[in-house]
Amino acid sequence: MPRSAPDRLADLPYAELLRPHTGPLRADERYDTAHFDGGEHTDESGAGAAFLECAFTGVALSGVKLRQARFNEVWVQAGRWVACDLSDSEWQDSSFVGGVLAGVAGYGSALRRVVFRGCKLEAVNLRSAVLRDVVFEDCLLRDVDFGEAKLTGVSFPGSTLEEVRLRGATLSRTDLRGAVRLGLVDGHQGLRGAVISSLQLMELAPQFAHALGIEVKDR
Repeated sequence: MPRSAPDRLADLPYAELLRPHTGPLRADERYDTAHFDGGEHTDESGAGAAFLECAFTGVALSGVKLRQARFNEVWVQAGRWVACDLSDSEWQDSSFVGGVLAGVAGYGSALRRVVFRGCKLEAVNLRSAVLRDVVFEDCLLRDVDFGEAKLTGVSFPGSTLEEVRLRGATLSRTDLRGAVRLGLVDGHQGLRGAVISSLQLMELAPQFAHALGIEVKDR
């Protein structure tokens, strides 16, 4: 099962090992127990970089390229990541707490045991991504594309889904019962393998009928 996201920097098991990082991100660099605190990184490239036991607090990334970067035990708090390229990146045992991801390209990425809590994800492309044991807790997912993605053991407690796409997605042990709202644009057949509540089933019934080509008339 996914672990919970720490609330404070001091709660991280590697907190005492963190060292302040200054300067721009660099491609193919290895960052070990680095603390990125505040500031803004714009149009930099950290493609292929490796982040091990790192923390980002209040950091703004704009147009940053992190394609094929690897994140292992990384904690992100109150971050604002806009128009970043995270395609084909790998995330494991990491957390996003109270941040914003907007216009992010994360297609082909792999997320394992990752927690998003109190985050806003808008126009995030996760097509063909692989998500395993991922939690979206109290989040807003708006215009998020899971097309052709594989979701295993994913849950959405307290989250709101608006204009979410699931066309061609494969779901297994994915629990949607805790979601406040299930606003799906397409891919209703992709819900096979998911668990929903009876109330959610009633709310989605018209969309299921439309997806199956069923015309519903009372007269």
